[in-house]
Amino acid sequence: MRKTLLRVASYLDSVTERLGQLLAWSTCLMVLIMTSVVILRYVFNLGWIAMQESIIYIHAAVFMLGCGYALKHNEHVRVDVFYRHLSPSKQAWVDCLGIVLLLIPTTVFILWSSYDYVLQSWQVKEGSIEAGGIPAVYLLKTLLFLFPVTLLVQAIAQLCRALLTLMTQPVVDANIAEVK
Repeated sequence: MRKTLLRVASYLDSVTERLGQLLAWSTCLMVLIMTSVVILRYVFNLGWIAMQESIIYIHAAVFMLGCGYALKHNEHVRVDVFYRHLSPSKQAWVDCLGIVLLLIPTTVFILWSSYDYVLQSWQVKEGSIEAGGIPAVYLLKTLLFLFPVTLLVQAIAQLCRALLTLMTQPVVDANIAEVK
């Protein structure tokens, strides 16, 4: 059981890590496009709506798909006042409960509620309302569906790691004094 949990967690962590690295490089692409837009606009008096919209698409992808990466590296918002002072086994319990009771239901709800919205956008091949814009708004809306998927993938990895911690930690009852 432990080997399986470790294998699953490691595989899912590696998927999240690779996606995070790809997204980090996409921020460089976003900066290059933004710089190009500014130079073309203010130096050559040229502008393309599609270039400007591509910045929005990349920016959205970085934030929506990067949530799992942030969770993996504990860079998400967390009220750490009590958590950091807990023992590893108690932290694992908090993680398990938070993932099972809060994170998984939230991601499943977002998946469920975004499905029809994204599907409808794909069915009509929704495009930009701007002339010369990117004719693929449905790709942008797909991020609403991929966001909870990437978060759910990392949540499962975190849950596996928390369960491993609970399986390897000795059970200690603070109310029982050690007898010598």
